[in-house]
Amino acid sequence: MKRLLLLILLASMSAFANDTPFVIVKGSLGFLGCGYINVDACADEACAIVSGVNTHNDMLKATIKAVSKDATKLGLKVGMTGAEAIELLR
Repeated sequence: MKRLLLLILLASMSAFANDTPFVIVKGSLGFLGCGYINVDACADEACAIVSGVNTHNDMLKATIKAVSKDATKLGLKVGMTGAEAIELLR
């Protein structure tokens, strides 16, 4: 089984309102990202988006709000949990 790489970027950037962190969980086939990411910008990569999260644990519990076209091909769907999505992105 391929090892899941967790890439967590927590940034307090003044460009982002409310100092909400930028968080990503990366798997070998794509990534689960926070609401700062636009799935339309993920033209060549599988990505799923959750919102209202501050940690990677929050992301795994959250509901997927959007998926890229490549993520759809892997079986990711709006409404599944982040944990379900990352299993497909391993």
